[in-house]
Amino acid sequence: MPRILSIDYGQKRTGIAVTDEMQIIASGLTTIPTHTLIDFLKDYFAKEKVEAVLIGEPKQMNGQPSESASVINGFATHFSNIFPDMKVIRVDERFTSKMAFQTMIDSGLSKKQRQNKGLIDEISATILLQDYLSAKK
Repeated sequence: MPRILSIDYGQKRTGIAVTDEMQIIASGLTTIPTHTLIDFLKDYFAKEKVEAVLIGEPKQMNGQPSESASVINGFATHFSNIFPDMKVIRVDERFTSKMAFQTMIDSGLSKKQRQNKGLIDEISATILLQDYLSAKK
């Protein structure tokens, strides 16, 4: 069974998570500089079977698009143009960064380790993906 990949897109860096081949568990894959994202994905898709890609949809508390929505929507359009055969699923990403930070605290990471924004992005992508998998059941 092909994997599902999750992207927590940011202007500077992007967190990426992926499912196992059975699509049961989401795991953080990496955080990369955003300017290298398309090349990274081309390489990854050449090596692994991926059925769909989740891209976060940033919203405010009232459900309206957040300030970063236009940037992420632009990326989603760009992604679809480069990978026209890849299924794109947009998912609400409200609270994922806060949940990622809380996960780091709960895991016992030191204050210095919790300042690693790349790790927060990777955990956020993992939370997006695990929530999607849970809702799909």
